[in-house]
Amino acid sequence: MDTILTKSKPSSADNLPRWYYKAEAEAYREVTVEAAQLQRRGLAGTAAQPEFRGAALSLQSFRGRECIISGPSETGKTWAALYLLDSLARAHPKMQGAILRKVHRDLYSTVIKDYRTLFETNGVTAYGGNKPEWFDYPNGARIYCGGLDRPGAFLSGALDVVYLNQAEESELEDWETLTTRTTGRAGVIVPGLTLGDCNPSYPQHWILHRPTLKVMHSRHEDNPRLYTADGQITEQGTQTMTTLDALTGARLQRLRHGLWVQAEGTVYEFNPAVHEIDPFPIPADWRRVAVIDFGYTNPFVCQWWAIDPDDRMILYREIYMTGRTVRVHAGQMLALSEGENVEAFISDHDAEDRATLEESGIFTIAADKDVTPGIQTVQERLKLRGDGKPGLMLMRGALVERDETLAAAHKPLCTRDEFDVYSYPKDVSGHALKEIPVKLHDHGMDATRYGVRYLSSAGGWTHL
Repeated sequence: MDTILTKSKPSSADNLPRWYYKAEAEAYREVTVEAAQLQRRGLAGTAAQPEFRGAALSLQSFRGRECIISGPSETGKTWAALYLLDSLARAHPKMQGAILRKVHRDLYSTVIKDYRTLFETNGVTAYGGNKPEWFDYPNGARIYCGGLDRPGAFLSGALDVVYLNQAEESELEDWETLTTRTTGRAGVIVPGLTLGDCNPSYPQHWILHRPTLKVMHSRHEDNPRLYTADGQITEQGTQTMTTLDALTGARLQRLRHGLWVQAEGTVYEFNPAVHEIDPFPIPADWRRVAVIDFGYTNPFVCQWWAIDPDDRMILYREIYMTGRTVRVHAGQMLALSEGENVEAFISDHDAEDRATLEESGIFTIAADKDVTPGIQTVQERLKLRGDGKPGLMLMRGALVERDETLAAAHKPLCTRDEFDVYSYPKDVSGHALKEIPVKLHDHGMDATRYGVRYLSSAGGWTHL
């Protein structure tokens, strides 16, 4: 049976890291993983034991410096990481920890929602209302909440444990910065732990190539909600796997099968390290345009682009939402655009939807929908210029609101997500037919094309 070491300080002959209570560094004590889980949570002798398998089980006993649990969608990665963080906080008085995502705006509808549902019990107190800044434990431990784009003062100091959710969204520099905060200076857990979870991404991703990082690989069969201990699929498992099996291309390989693969036959060469940038205030004198692709069952997309003095397009805001009427979207668009000098609203050609926008006070220009020239113009803007920057970039955190229906269906949640899956069809031999892209996951791609074509033409000035 797997074992872990708790409340301990190794002798100089041991090669294990020194995770221990400072005040109780007396000796090693081996306990089973199951007993340790109950002991940490004060549940020894009760039946309230969670069931962990595979990588999720191994994670509970990990005592190195850096670890990421990887795997396809819905293998229980986040639950396992949150459980470890919560267990350490309950076991270590005055521990200082943090739950982070790359973008602060993404934090509360995802991992913090899960944390509050599962662990905000037994005396844990949230500070900050619906969007807590931290959680306090009865023993003096504290867990902060933040985004790497808005780190807060706590990330300038020392921490015992940092948990980065959806680590594949982050750059190596982000991870390295976090490791400098968990060196042991916080003094409760020595040395500290930098922890993460991730879905698979492209094979050159830094997660697969960092020598000091332990990567654990989880499977759907390890999730008790999906499969029984003897490998029989559950009712929830049938529903989940049916949804995942319906995915296509790189998303199928990554989110269903857990493979780190490069998307094949993609229309655009999109490099997150080049084409994604951190948010910054848009100067008032920069040109701005908004671009609309109508939808209801499929996503309604409205993108706000700023154009800098070098004619570089920057996506700084986006609505990407299903299940709402154009009239509702119009009200939100007006509110979001208040105080901004939007040069033009370029839209899809649907006459009824354009009329609805006009009734709300938004006058649109019909988009140039010619696909092939539009793709070529976008491809040209994505290329690096003489200054080393491309002509088109996306701000991280541009999405106004996460569509939970799309998230549950494991579909793209924003234009950024579409760049990875927007692809050409293949012939019988598997080679891409570079003609017209597959008409799938292209709503943000269409809007981007409309915006680029407008700016490449002699667009007039129409103010909101």
